[in-house]
Amino acid sequence: MSNIVYIAVSLDGFIADKNDGLEWLESVPNPEGMDLGYNAFIESIDALVMGRNTFEKVISFDCEWPYSKPVMVLSNSLKKLPEGFTGDVRLMNGELTTLVNQLNQQGFNNLYIDGGLTIQQFLAQDLIDELILTRFPMLLGGGAPLFGDLPSIKRFKHQKTTVLLDQLVQSHYVREP
Repeated sequence: MSNIVYIAVSLDGFIADKNDGLEWLESVPNPEGMDLGYNAFIESIDALVMGRNTFEKVISFDCEWPYSKPVMVLSNSLKKLPEGFTGDVRLMNGELTTLVNQLNQQGFNNLYIDGGLTIQQFLAQDLIDELILTRFPMLLGGGAPLFGDLPSIKRFKHQKTTVLLDQLVQSHYVREP
């Protein structure tokens, strides 16, 4: 069972710019449309866990629902899904350890944890097993930070680093016991 973060981040540690924009993710030319390992990663997980803000950002994109796996949206305020929404999405709330245990009991053992606040909350409760970070060669100067305050030091062991598109640096870390 693993809770895994797979996310793009600027050199200064932001996952969205000062206007909550993600346009900077398109800044590195990718003429062949390489998936940069994303499809293999998605195949390795059982479900996604994201916060309400990330869910609302994804449904605001001008495209079809991008996930083929079940998505669990963590929210204390969202009571129902938007009208006409057709993706496999479930609303959840409660204590994170309990929610993860419930998902594991339902057969969702490898969870993709997505969204800044959600990642920060999982890290604070020592619930992240792996980090796969793709660094973009730019400084955003502010925005939504990937990491926040933690109650204690979290140690990870480097597994591998790959350079993608001659500019992006993707590093994979596994939590140390």
